[in-house]
Amino acid sequence: MARIELINVTKKWGDIRAVKPTCLDIKDKEFVVFLGPSGCGKTTTMRMIAGLETVTDGQIMFDGKCVNTLEPRDRNVAMVFQSYALYAHLTVYENICFPMRVRGIPKDQWKARALEAANMVELDNLLDRYPKELSGGQRQRVALARAIVRKKPQCFLMDEPLSNLDAKLRVTMRSEIKHLQEKLKVTMIYVTHDQIEAMTLADKVALIKDGEIQQYAPPTEIYNDPATLFVAGFIGNPAMNLIPGKMKNGTFISEGIKVKLTKGIKETDVTLGVRAEDLELTTKGKAEISAKVYAFEQLGDCNMTVMAFGSVRVMAKISKDIIFKTGDEIHFKANDSRYYLFDNATELRIRYR
Repeated sequence: MARIELINVTKKWGDIRAVKPTCLDIKDKEFVVFLGPSGCGKTTTMRMIAGLETVTDGQIMFDGKCVNTLEPRDRNVAMVFQSYALYAHLTVYENICFPMRVRGIPKDQWKARALEAANMVELDNLLDRYPKELSGGQRQRVALARAIVRKKPQCFLMDEPLSNLDAKLRVTMRSEIKHLQEKLKVTMIYVTHDQIEAMTLADKVALIKDGEIQQYAPPTEIYNDPATLFVAGFIGNPAMNLIPGKMKNGTFISEGIKVKLTKGIKETDVTLGVRAEDLELTTKGKAEISAKVYAFEQLGDCNMTVMAFGSVRVMAKISKDIIFKTGDEIHFKANDSRYYLFDNATELRIRYR
C-alpha cells in the first residue's frame, strides 16, 4: 500500500501546459477521485503517477521515495482502463492470469490467485467464457480481477472505468468498486468526468480545471463549501443557481432579487450562488427572489420551478404536491447560510460570514 504525494508536478507538450504545478497528498488506503471536464488534465496526471507519461517538472513520491525515473512495471500499480483492454482470444481465466505470466510469477500460483480474484468480483462461473460472450459489466469485472490478481499492488488506478456501461449498470458497478476498495484496503485513484461517481465513491475529490486543482476536499465539503465559481457550478444536479449582480450597502441586488447579507463587503460586481433545494417558498413580503414561473417540471419525487431573469435561469425544488402554471407569480427565500458569494474578477469565494 502507498501514500502518494505530488510535489509541484507539471506536464508540458511544447508550449502547451497540460498540468500546472500540482501539489497533492493522497494518504495510504484513501480513495481519491480526479474529477473535471474533458481535457482538464485529470487523465494526464494519473498517467504520470502510473509512469505512462514523463513528468516535466516536480516529483511523484510513493511512501517518501521519488519514482519519477521508475518504469511503470517497477511502480507496482494496477490499472483498469475505460476500454477494458481484454484479449479476445483468451478466456476469462486466461485474461485474469495474464499479468502473472508477464511478471514471471510461478505457474503453480496462478490458479489459486486467479480464483481468489474471480471470487471477489463474482466471476466464478464465467471463467471458461471469452470476452465476446460477456456483458459490459462482466467485462469490467474481468478487468478488475486482472488488476486484483497482481501481488499486493501499491495503488489501483482507474481511468473512467464505467463510462462504457449503461446507467443502471454504472450504479451497480459503483457499489462494487467501493466495496472492493474497502475490502482490499488499498490506495485508489479514480478518474471521471461524472460528478455522481465522484460524490458516491471518493474519500476526497480533486476537482480540476485547465490543468489546475480548484479544490481538494471530501465530497460533502466540495458540495457545501465550494472554493471557486467553477466548483460551485460544476457540482450539483441541477447545478447551483449562479446569478450576476452587485453588492450595495451589504445587500446583493439583481433584477427581481434582493438579498441582505452583510455590511462587510465593499460595493463590487459579484455572483450570488444558491442551490435549488435551498430555496423555500414564502410570501411576497418576505421574499428575496420573486418572479413569474418560466417553466414547471414534475419529476416524481419533487417538482422544479424555473424562473427567468434576462438570460439567467434560476431553479427551485419544491414539494411534489405543489403545482404551478407558467406565468404564476412565485416568491422564494433561503437561509442566509445557504447563499454563496463569488468575486467576478477572481472567481474566488467571498467569505461573508
